[in-house]
Amino acid sequence: MKSDIIISVTLDDQKLPVGIEWKAENSTISNPQQAKAMNLSFWDGQEKTAMRMDMWTKGMMINEMEDFYFQTFMSMADSFEKATQQKELANDIKSFAQSFLQKIKSKKQS
Repeated sequence: MKSDIIISVTLDDQKLPVGIEWKAENSTISNPQQAKAMNLSFWDGQEKTAMRMDMWTKGMMINEMEDFYFQTFMSMADSFEKATQQKELANDIKSFAQSFLQKIKSKKQS
């Protein structure tokens, strides 16, 4: 079985993203989903390098980007633990994420 994930990006006249939509085939959701940002990573096993595509729309607010990155770090920790069974290292990632969040909160209080 094969399932495609389709990502569509709308650009303004300066070629900056103003809209991101994605849709997964064989999904229970029939309409494309809207997003303000995305991080997409692939591992090239032959070259032993990560290939990334990070993108956000002009409408992405700084506080949303802060939340997005905090949640991404936490999700990465969960994925890392699931893939490697290395709970201690996953907890290190989560500790970093919590520290990151605290720094954001401290900065907002200043």
